[in-house]
Amino acid sequence: MIIDVQLASFFTAAALIILGIFGALFLDNLIKKIIGLAFIGDGVNLFLVTLGYKPGGIVYIYLPGMAADWFSQNAAYPLPYALVLTSIVIGASTLAVMLGIIIVLYKKHGTISASKILED
Repeated sequence: MIIDVQLASFFTAAALIILGIFGALFLDNLIKKIIGLAFIGDGVNLFLVTLGYKPGGIVYIYLPGMAADWFSQNAAYPLPYALVLTSIVIGASTLAVMLGIIIVLYKKHGTISASKILED
């Protein structure tokens, strides 16, 4: 039995989001919490890309000579891809800031354990 690519992508996105929520909520290490948050972002990005997927879809660049009705029926939906590209840039910047904050916390407290930092 062949699984549909779009359905498998939805399941993978859900698994990434669930793993990320588990990591962000239940793990004590701050770096592992950040990795969990990155999993959530990657799962959401995969979900958005999957929403824009169209089986047999063409690149969404309208060229001269193409019939407008044929193009609109066969072109993939471009908005999710633009949102994902923006999300990747914002996610990388946010990840860098969070890791910088962890470095400062480690220098101040000598640990990256969330429970030990909250005790201080």
